[in-house]
Formats: sequence, structure tokens, C-alpha cells
Amino acid sequence: MEEELYNKYSRQIFFQPIGIEGQKRLSRGYALVIGCGATGSASAGMLARAGVGRLRIVDRDFLEETNLQRHSLFNEEDLKTGLPKATLAEKNLGRINSAIKVEGIVADVNSSNIEALAAGADVILDGTDNFETRFLINDYAVKTRTPWVYGACIGSQGMLMNIVPGETPCLRCLLETSPPAGTIPTCETAGILGPTAQLIGSIQATEAIKILTGCSESLIKDLVRVDTWTWTLQRLDLSNARPDKCPVCRLGRYDALHARSGVMTTTLCGRNAVQIVPPNGSKIELKELASQLNKLSGPSGPSELSDVTCNPYLLRFKLRRKGIDITVFPDGRAIIQGTKEPSLAKDLYSKYIGM
Repeated sequence: MEEELYNKYSRQIFFQPIGIEGQKRLSRGYALVIGCGATGSASAGMLARAGVGRLRIVDRDFLEETNLQRHSLFNEEDLKTGLPKATLAEKNLGRINSAIKVEGIVADVNSSNIEALAAGADVILDGTDNFETRFLINDYAVKTRTPWVYGACIGSQGMLMNIVPGETPCLRCLLETSPPAGTIPTCETAGILGPTAQLIGSIQATEAIKILTGCSESLIKDLVRVDTWTWTLQRLDLSNARPDKCPVCRLGRYDALHARSGVMTTTLCGRNAVQIVPPNGSKIELKELASQLNKLSGPSGPSELSDVTCNPYLLRFKLRRKGIDITVFPDGRAIIQGTKEPSLAKDLYSKYIGM
């Protein structure tokens, strides 16, 4: 085994803090990346090259042309396939390193499935774009004492923080609730620099490697803020940032983790779109739904729909008059693109897919 590791990872093994024993630990490690966007695809690619034994990528979305400016795992050929990001990530990461186990899961991480999706992970990396999911990750991580690495970026600014349950403040120590809608910029309003996302993803991967190799004493203990355009770097001391009444790590309340019922709607960051997640683990036969929808788009129907396409991973169609695109996944989720109104998105879901 050692010879195989030296042949593939010698330059990493020669780095004294890792060495051959650290590389062995990496090869037995299991990292979960939630979200395969700009930071998630960067960190996943680096962990695959580093030789993390098991890598699971969970993402709810499909690839769009605007993603290619900053999503380092994908290219124009991937865009032509029409496949979800997680499916493409599994394929491309397998090409990077065939010696590791890579699993791409097309799913929205929510309170009904996070415990199954994250079970057994040694570290979780945040590649998400909203605080709702981050609070959920935080709940799960604190409850199970799983380290996770928070990361975010917008414009040229990036932010990163390690959460090691029992040793560091958790995310809810710093943020009591999600920032109110409209109070923070989004990718849609402020844009995002690809190199900023790459930098944050790189640091996240580095911190995960420290955890997986048993070098936790070298972890960044502060909240790091960086601006790659003005090149400013801040490290905010968090040593006194654990309030006695933190609902999660002090009081043991896991409110996000226990919200298990009802239809969930999420307005997607940087997108004029709403995601609908039906309750109770719905399953949809995409071919059957496509057949029904084609009746509304053919010459004999009212022609309210167009461009109905289907593959094993997703179904897409357009509403002619409303300028709305709808993408449906086998787990019942749908992304309604062309509106930010949850009520309209739910109405369209109910009309064309069924609640």
C-alpha cells in the first residue's frame, strides 16, 4: 500500500506535517461536500487530487452557462449534456482520481434527509448559498460532533470558519437568525469573481485535509475575511464568541434539524428562481410526467408548454406566456425559474406536477 501511495502522492507525502501516516489516514477518510457550485467544486476537486478515500458530493441543481465562469469542475461539453451538477461531478472527479470512491447525489439537503446523507462523514464542507442550509448543517454537525468548514463568497470577498463541535463556536453562536431577506448582496446583484471562489474553496480543502490527517492543532481558529480585489485580509478572534445561551451548542436545541413537515420553498441565490421540495419523500416517474406534459405542448393541445425534454435525472419544460422554465427531479423537487415569488412557484408546481 505504501508504494502505491508514494507513486501517486509523493509530493504531498514529502510535506512533513502529512507524511506517509497522514496520507494513509486521508485514504481512509470520508469527506462530504454539500453544494457543488463555485467553492464546492473547487474544494471537491482538490480533495479528490489529495487522495481522500471517500468523497460524497450532494447538489440539488443543474449546470447553466453562467456557472462556467467560476465552477472549476465543469466545461462546455458538460453543459451540453443537460445533466445535474452532482452527476457530472461524480464523472469528472472519477476522471481526476480513479483510486478513490466518488459518489454524486442529486438531492436538496433538508431536515428530512441530512442525517442519512451525512452519516459517517469525517468532515463536512459547506458549498451552499444560503443560511437556511448552513444552519441545518450546523445543527447536524453539533449534534453528531462532526467538524465542518463554513465558506462563502460574494463579489471579491470571501469568508471562512472552522466549526469543531465542543472546541470552537458554532455558526449560531455568531448568527442568532438568518439575515433578513434583502439585507445582504447576492450573486445576482453583486456578481462574483471566480478566483475568490477558488481561494475560499482551496482554504476549505486545506482545513479538511488537516482534520482528516489528524492535524487539527493547525486549524484556523478565527473567522477569516478576505477581499481578493483590494487584497485585504482579516482574522477575527472567536475565542470569546460562545454565548452561554447559544440555542445549539449550549442549549442543545436543533430547531433546523427538527423542521420535518410541509412543503419547503427556497429562493435561490443569484437566480430568479424558487425551489419547491414536497413533503414525505415524493417520487416522480419522469417519463410518465413528460408524456402528460407533451399533451399540453403538441398541436392538439392548448400549446401552453414548450420544449419538454427528459432524461433519467431531470425533466425540463417551459411555459410559453409566462417566460418560466421548470425543472423537475425524480425526488419530486422542482426549480421554477423566472420568478422569485414562492406563492406563484407553488401554484405552478401544483398545476403541472401535482402537490
